[in-house]
Amino acid sequence: MLRGIYPGRFQPFHLGHLEVLKWGLNKVDELIVLVGSAQESHTLTNPFTAGERIEMIRGTLIENEIDLSKIIIIPIPDILMNSVWAHHVSMYVPSFSILFARNPLVVRIFKEAGYSTIIPPAFNREKYNSTLIRKLMITNGNWKDLVSESTYTFIKSIKGDERLKEIVGSDK
Repeated sequence: MLRGIYPGRFQPFHLGHLEVLKWGLNKVDELIVLVGSAQESHTLTNPFTAGERIEMIRGTLIENEIDLSKIIIIPIPDILMNSVWAHHVSMYVPSFSILFARNPLVVRIFKEAGYSTIIPPAFNREKYNSTLIRKLMITNGNWKDLVSESTYTFIKSIKGDERLKEIVGSDK
């Protein structure tokens, strides 16, 4: 069985993430979705908890009829020691042989640890960008079409957009 890993913070999980996930599933039998910075929440760059992000991911997968038996979602805290991060990850997840990532540092770390790495396509990165989506939430911009319907509904149900506005002290 060929297993890959797809790390990200997914703050929030958007349609670009979904495209990378589907693309990766076409290359492996099973895909580990690694929810990074699991210890952080309620900040401008990490507004959602690991559990909330897992709910967004699962909801999006179900909504898009993706076989959940081929996906393993695992939260992982940061350790702030880049040189050993790949080893740290390997202690939290089942064995895997391929990393799917676009972040140059993450790719380098896993290459140095001996893993095969594949850089997925960008899938309209200018549009599907969590930083932009968070900014749109704060400014009451249109972010609904950048995430799945289930993620949009979930974020609204937990008042995640309001949380972000309060974090930055803005009601614009």
